[in-house]
Amino acid sequence: MIENSVAISATFIVYLVLMLGIGIYAYKRTSSSEDYFLGGRSLGPWPAAISAGASDMSGWLLLGLPGYAYAAGIESLWLAAGLLAGTYLNWLICAKRLRTYSIEVDNALTIPEFLSRRFEDKSKLLQTISAFFILLFFLFYTSSGLVAGGKLFETVFGLDYSTAVVVGTVCVVSYTLFGGFLAVSWTDLVQGLLMAAALMIVPIATMDVAFTDLPGALEAKNPELLTLWNDINGEPLSAIAIISLVAWGLGYFGQPHILARFQATRTNKDITTARHIAVVWSAISMVGAVLIGLVGILYVDQHLGGELADGETIFMYLVNAAFHPVIAGILLAAILAAVMSTADSQLLVSSSALAEDFYKQVFRPQASTKEVVMVGRFAVVVLSVVALALAMNPESSVLGLVSYAWAGFGAAFGPALLLSLFWKDMNRNGALAGVIIGGVTVVVWKQISGGIFDIYEIVPGFIFASVAIISISKMTGGAADTVMQKFDDYEQSLKTLP
Repeated sequence: MIENSVAISATFIVYLVLMLGIGIYAYKRTSSSEDYFLGGRSLGPWPAAISAGASDMSGWLLLGLPGYAYAAGIESLWLAAGLLAGTYLNWLICAKRLRTYSIEVDNALTIPEFLSRRFEDKSKLLQTISAFFILLFFLFYTSSGLVAGGKLFETVFGLDYSTAVVVGTVCVVSYTLFGGFLAVSWTDLVQGLLMAAALMIVPIATMDVAFTDLPGALEAKNPELLTLWNDINGEPLSAIAIISLVAWGLGYFGQPHILARFQATRTNKDITTARHIAVVWSAISMVGAVLIGLVGILYVDQHLGGELADGETIFMYLVNAAFHPVIAGILLAAILAAVMSTADSQLLVSSSALAEDFYKQVFRPQASTKEVVMVGRFAVVVLSVVALALAMNPESSVLGLVSYAWAGFGAAFGPALLLSLFWKDMNRNGALAGVIIGGVTVVVWKQISGGIFDIYEIVPGFIFASVAIISISKMTGGAADTVMQKFDDYEQSLKTLP
């Protein structure tokens, strides 16, 4: 348990009250399913950009990535570089087109709904299968956030791990349940700025006199910590290892909780501004996270006898060592911010999949918007309970859980979404094949190891899904004439829609 937990607890309570206040305010502005799931498409560039980044990075930015840098050194920059490139390309390539196309296809609110309407799938099979994969992979993704919250409350307050996870879950669900997308996005703005500030302040403040020359101190300890091409044991990194790290960037094109921010942005013009904000925020945050891991190597060596049971808790120990309890409480709240900002988004997208893509499409096509919102809120509670059960294993790794879900979304939806926005010959059969093959490849590949199977599962999943979409679309005759004509209309609307 970290010292001075009473002062830190008081800071946490103030922080949670603030977040709940935002949730209640947003609740008063939520009256329809479009409000609840996309905030009425009213996000300006700052909340859109920071909310996308904060919901993307999650607890792994303050726990998983510093923990990886703590264990692997500069090698972790391969991962950070892939993520930064993915952030930029996603905003550049997908954002405006997805926002415009989703409006033109009768105001589609979810990615499964967009794909279904884009290809005029009357059977709703594409929408249903897509929603299934969203629910499957988000359960793992959300549980990673709850694991991060559990580690936070366990380390800071000395709570039993299971109790700590439950406390974190209640914090997340409470304001997601009421406020919906607006609550999620506005709190993400606050939380994202807090996360970036913490990641800049902590490594600077903890570089004490003993190792102000960080590179020199690391080289003295182990020169392999400063090499991009070798691991910490001096063995050359394989091509499979480097590709696996950089390939994280592919995942951005299929993350429903990030893509929802594109759909919810106020105008296409705002997206250009948001792209610049998002890239700068991501760069600052990831450099800070890597620095925390590197500084942590020296801190543990000098102050904790060279041993730390869980490398993913290094951020917490550095904060406690360098700051007054009140300031430490604010900075540690950044971890809670990271957890909440992602878990709330994931729960919301999952609930929209259940409410919009299952309940309304399959069971109650005549359901009113109020009924859909009610079902969505009920789904938040149910899904959080299932994710909570998955998070109860104290040996769970935040980065490990995130990597599986990230690959699943990237492979299942990335190729399908990209091609649906740029290739008018793509048809419903191709889209369905891409979603299924991408998702199944990740699940199967994850279970096999050795040789080529050691490559990160998003790589084969993305490749196989792309090949399936192109080949099946060509084999089944391409898109119908009406769909191709609508695609041309969407292209024209990119020039006219504000």
